[in-house]
Amino acid sequence: MLRFARVVGMEPLLPRYGAGALSDVVPSLLAGMGVPGAVDVLGISGAARVCVLLVDGLGWELLREHADAAPFLSSLARGREAITAGFPSSTATSVAALGTGLPTGEHGIVGYTFAAVGADGEELVNALSWQRHTGQGDLRSVLVPEEVQPTPTAFERAAEAGVLVKVLASWAFQGSGLTRAVLRGGEFVGAHALGDLVSGVASALRERDRVLCYAYHADLDALGHGHGPGSESWVAQLSVVDRLAELISERLPEGGALVVTADHGMVRVTDRVDFDQEPGLREGVRLLGGEPRVRHVHVEPGAEDAVRARWTAVLGERAWVVSRAEAIEAGWFGPRVADHVRPRVGDLVVAARGGAVVIRSAAEPLLSVFPGHHGSLTAAEQLVPLLVSTR
Repeated sequence: MLRFARVVGMEPLLPRYGAGALSDVVPSLLAGMGVPGAVDVLGISGAARVCVLLVDGLGWELLREHADAAPFLSSLARGREAITAGFPSSTATSVAALGTGLPTGEHGIVGYTFAAVGADGEELVNALSWQRHTGQGDLRSVLVPEEVQPTPTAFERAAEAGVLVKVLASWAFQGSGLTRAVLRGGEFVGAHALGDLVSGVASALRERDRVLCYAYHADLDALGHGHGPGSESWVAQLSVVDRLAELISERLPEGGALVVTADHGMVRVTDRVDFDQEPGLREGVRLLGGEPRVRHVHVEPGAEDAVRARWTAVLGERAWVVSRAEAIEAGWFGPRVADHVRPRVGDLVVAARGGAVVIRSAAEPLLSVFPGHHGSLTAAEQLVPLLVSTR
C-alpha cells in the first residue's frame, strides 16, 4: 500500500483508464466507424454519424441530484453507469483526453496550469489560454502546441481513415493553443450561441456517411464556479442544457447518435487554505501549478521531504499529499506517463478532499473566491455521465 493511503486512511477514486474513462469515449465510437486500432471498451459503437456533446461541469452526482431540472438527460441516464473523467478532473485535461483518446500521462496536459520547457526556459502555462500563468503573453510561438502534445489525436486518426470530423465551439477557441494541441484533425466551426450548436450539429451529421461531430457547451461550469454547483442559476442553466441536448437529438439523421458526457463534476468550497498567506506552504517551493483543488508543487533541489512534511502538517486530512513517483505508481495519470510529461507533474501532487482548496489570493484573485471548484479525485468531481440517444 502506498504511503499516502496509510497516512490518510482513505483511497481516492482512481480514473478507470482503458475501461471507463473519458479518454475511452472517442476510440469506442470510432471502432464502429471502422477506424484502424480503435476498440469499443464502453459498448457505445454502432452509429456511423455521431455527435459528442461535452457539457462542461455536468457531474454525474449533480445530474442525479437535480434530475427534475433535466428530464431528457435523466431519462437517458436510467440504467446507465457513470464513467470517470481522468486526473486532474479539469477542463483542459479532459478536453485533451476526449480529443486525443489518451490518458493524461500520454497527452501531457496535466492541469489547468502546468510547467513546460520552451525556448525561453521553464514556463508555467495556462492550458486554456496558452498564456503565462500571470496572463501576460501568448505562448503559442514559445510553447508550440503541436510540440507540447505531439501524439496524433483521435480526431486526426479518424480523419485519416476517411471520417469527417467537425469541432463546434465558441469562435474564441478557434486556433487556440489547446485546440491546436488536442483537437487538431477536426474542421473547426465557430458558434455564437446555442442555436449554432444545434444547427451546426444537424448540418454536419448530414454531410457524409461517417461523421464525428464534437460540440462543447461551457456555461454550466461558469455558473458552478460563479454561484456554486446546485445554485438557482446553475439549476436553471441545467434546464437549458437539457433542452439543448433534446433539440440535437430531435434533429439526428436516421441511424445517428448523440453521446452526452462531461469533463468533470464540481464541489462547493467550504475550506480555503491560502498559499500566498501561509509561510509553511511557501517555504522551499519554486513553482506552484495546477488549480485550487489540485496543486503541482515543484520544489527547490533537495527540499522535497521537508516541503512534503510541511504541506502534510498544514493540510492534514484535507488533501492527499503524494510524491510524483507515488502518483504515477498509483495510476493517477494513467498506466503510462511519457518521459516528456513527467517533469510537468509536480515533485509533490496535492489533491484536495471534502470542500477544501489551496488558493492563491494574490496571484489568483478570481479563482480564490469562487464558491465552486473541481479537479480532484472525489466521486463528485470524477464521475461524469455517458448518455446515448439514437434515432
